[in-house]
Formats: sequence, structure tokens, C-alpha cells
Amino acid sequence: MKYLVICGGTVSGIGKGTIVSSIGVILKACGYKLTAIKIDPYLNIDAGTMSPYEHGEVFVLDDGGEVDLDLGNYERFLNLTLTWDHNITTGKIYKNIIEKERRGDYLGKTVQVVPHVTDEIQNWIFRVSQQPIFDRDTNEESKPDICLVEVGGTVGDIEGATYFEALRQLILKVGLENVCLIFTSFVPYLRGSGELKTKPTQHGNKELRSLGLIADMIVCRSEVPLDMATKEKIALFTNARPDRVFCCEDVNTVYKVPVQLESQGISKQICDKLNIEWRVPNLSRYISYVSLWERLKEDNTTVTIVIVGKYTESQDAYMSLVKALFHAAMACKRKLNLTWVESENLENPEHPDWEKVYQSQGVLVAGGFGGRGAEGKILTVKYARENKKPMLGICLGMQMAVIEYARNVLGLSANSTEVDEHTENPVIIDMPDFDKENKGHTMRLGSKPTSLTQDSLAYRLYNGSSVVWERHRHRFEVNPQYITRFEEAGLIFSGKDPTNTRMEVVELSQQTHPFFLGTQYHPEFKTSPFTPSPIYYGFILAAINLLPSGLIDSRHIEFN
Repeated sequence: MKYLVICGGTVSGIGKGTIVSSIGVILKACGYKLTAIKIDPYLNIDAGTMSPYEHGEVFVLDDGGEVDLDLGNYERFLNLTLTWDHNITTGKIYKNIIEKERRGDYLGKTVQVVPHVTDEIQNWIFRVSQQPIFDRDTNEESKPDICLVEVGGTVGDIEGATYFEALRQLILKVGLENVCLIFTSFVPYLRGSGELKTKPTQHGNKELRSLGLIADMIVCRSEVPLDMATKEKIALFTNARPDRVFCCEDVNTVYKVPVQLESQGISKQICDKLNIEWRVPNLSRYISYVSLWERLKEDNTTVTIVIVGKYTESQDAYMSLVKALFHAAMACKRKLNLTWVESENLENPEHPDWEKVYQSQGVLVAGGFGGRGAEGKILTVKYARENKKPMLGICLGMQMAVIEYARNVLGLSANSTEVDEHTENPVIIDMPDFDKENKGHTMRLGSKPTSLTQDSLAYRLYNGSSVVWERHRHRFEVNPQYITRFEEAGLIFSGKDPTNTRMEVVELSQQTHPFFLGTQYHPEFKTSPFTPSPIYYGFILAAINLLPSGLIDSRHIEFN
């Protein structure tokens, strides 16, 4: 097993996850099988209870793991299916250690950070890196050749010190020839003087060396390309060779990053360091994808979608949703133009944000939790339904569509018990198997089967599949006592769980509305650049008036 460890210094939020994913794309294009581990030094067990304002979206895996959004990057770029174990947190590590101590596994020894915590971290990495991984490109499960390990935060963070010590020990155990350590750093560009400043990179590497680690390669994030003199200066102060200092300058789409890094020869250097055969990577798919993006940007052939959500101040809270829209728009040969609206604003019918809804070609009502902004979402659904504007509701967005239909078509005084516990007609209720006291990992989570009604819109979007597997994250569901009344009034529940008691997809007939659909699940969690989510693909097709009447195949699209 070979390990490629990526860490960062001085400044966080420079796109380390994208760099990791891009390097993974390159190595996969060289013919190597990959797996990926993200280390998050926080004390939370997982990301499930963290605020989207603070940490961005909670990404959900097939096995129900609620993890850091970087694992979403890995899955989308590498087309792999990861697990809860591929995200290491300090909370998980300490939980394991405390449970072992209580069982007496340490045989009376004093439990310490070194060696017990560092050993637990190493054992976790060794165990997970050896696990077979499912590759959606080949549709096969296989044992990886290379494990990507990203260390969250920056070198010098007090929370990360134990992990760097564990990695130092890991390198000693597996041998220098089996590990490539890449340091990512921000190189500021001063426009006034036209200078690139290398001091943050120098100091970050000095901190790394103080921990007993020496970077084999440096990837510099910068506003502009690095000249050779700057690369040589960085190499001099960091102990890296000049040909192992790479630049990752600002680009207008992240899908340029693999091509950008490989143009500097990064795959050859990594293979040389890991003592493995170098094969010329085939990045033709990404080159075609980027070429299409450039053409669409110049042609200005756009599709305008408005996202109505609760957390729009932090767009990272909807990262997978945005990626799914982008992938679908690219598949439809359109440049995506996104507008954002805080749902609470739409509770005022005179608010100027309504103009964004009116001017859009499609409305996406996003998921969320709690009652704030719920009425704004319901009013948005009402507008889209009555004006026959393509509307997609995700999770809570689907539930708001059901409430809107109950109020304005069935004439009921209806709501969700999440919003109003004493509502007269609780058309959305909490699931009986939901733990109201403990919030972490107590929802309906992960990949679940949905049976689709033949000839429904959802059935056609999935190219005639009668059963589909999508990822869920919800505590509330449609009240089964109201299903018959809804269906008699024209609302179609075209997707249900295998017991036929949980409603997964709701839609209106296309004779009634061109595209009115909601999903209880989150189809955006399984999108990737070359295989867009069928639901989002259909939504964009409807927004540009190109939704066909027959089956729709979103799996074999040419990007050229």
C-alpha cells in the first residue's frame, strides 16, 4: 500500500480538498486504484450535528455516514463509494480509546496520547486503507493501490498535533518509499508591487519540519502562476526539489485543476517518489469537459435557476446541490446561472427577492431543518405550481410541496409537526423510529431503495428503472393517513419505500404541469461530472423546455 498525505499550512480554506481530489483523478487516470481518508481534528463524532453556517453541508454516504463535505468532493471527482470510516475525527478516536479503556483492553496501563492515541490513528488508517472500495466507473469493488490522506486544518493547529505525530510514526513504519507528503500553501500576490510572497509557505514548512515531517512536494495556491524564480526560492527554504514545487493558480472551474497540475508533471514526480510505474494519465474526459465549459461561457448559453433555501448566506451549505445543478447544466450544454433567495424573505409578498423567482427558468426549493422560512418555501411552491414553472423540491422542499397542495388544493389547514406541533392537519409527521432526545445519527440516513410507478415522470427520469437507490437524511415524512385524499386530488406519489408506507417522490402529471417534482431523498449526493443525477438532469431539461416525453438516459452523455 502506498500513501499520499496532503496537509496545509498558514491559511485554511485554500481548496486543499479540490487539490487532493484532482491528484486522485490524475493517479486514477494513470491506472491506479484509489481510496481516500479525510482527517478532521474536531471533537465531534461526525459532522451530523454541526451547523451548516459553520462547517458547510453535511455530506451523506451510502452507509448513512454524515461526514465532511470534502468526502463529497472525493466521491464526485473519483467516482468512488466511501464509508463512514473514511472520515476520521478526534471524537471517533477518543470514543474508541475510552471504550477500550473501560473494557480493560489496555491491561492496566496509563492511557496516553503517545502511544495510545497515535496508535489508534495509525491503526484506523491502516485498516481503512486496506478495505476494498467500490468504483462506480468500473462497477467493481477492488483493493486500492494508493490511499489519499488529507489532514484538515493547518500545520500548527493544536488540534492537529497528535495526527502529525501519528503520521510521523506511520512513515517510519511503512518506509519513506511508500509515502509521499504534499504540503499545500497559499502564496499571496501583491498587485501593487507585482510580487509573489513566499514567507507563509516558508513558515508553514518550518512548522512542519518542527513536527519531524519533511514535505516531498509543495503545491502552491496563488492568484497568478508562479515563475521559476519563485519556485526555486520556495524549494530552497522547504527542502523540496524545484521540479516538485507546483502551482495551482485561480481558475474559473475546479475541473481545470487536474489538467493544470498534470501539465506541470505532477504524476511523474509522485510515481517516482512512491517507486511505482509511471503511466501517461488519460485526462481526455476532463480536457473535453473544460473545453465545453469554455465554449458555453463564451456563447453565454445560460439556464437560470433560483435556489430558495434557509442557509443561503453560506453557499457551502448547499455544495452538492450546486454541483448537481452544474453537472446537469453541462450535460444539457448550458452555462448555469444561479440566483439565491433566503426563504424567509419570501414571506413578504412585496420583497424584491420575488423578482429573482419570477425571472428564473426553474425553482429549486432546498432542504433544511426547523420552521424558520417554511412559509416562504410554501409560497414559492404555490407560485411555481400555479404558474407552471419547473419546480424541484428536495427533502424539506418536497414536504413543503405537500403542505402547499394540502392548503391550496385540498383546502386544509395543514402543516408539518416540525413547524407546528398542534396543527389541525399534520400532513407531515415525525417518524416513529426517530430519537427526539439524541440528535446525532438518529435520522433516516443513507442509501435506501425507492420503488417507482411505471410511466411516471420519476420512472422516465431514471430511464425506466423500477427501483432506485438514493441517499436520505430526514426525520419527518408524509403522513400516510392523508395519502388517499392527496391522490384523489391529483397529487401523485410516484416513489415509495418497499413497504409502500413512506412516500419518497411526489409529482404532478405532465398534463397538469411541465415539471413539478419533489424527492424525500437527496439525489445530489450521487452526482458526478460525467454522470449527472437523473433528477437534476430532468429538472434542467424542463427549465430549457427540452424535457422529452419518453425515457431519459443521463448515464451516456457526450461532453464535447
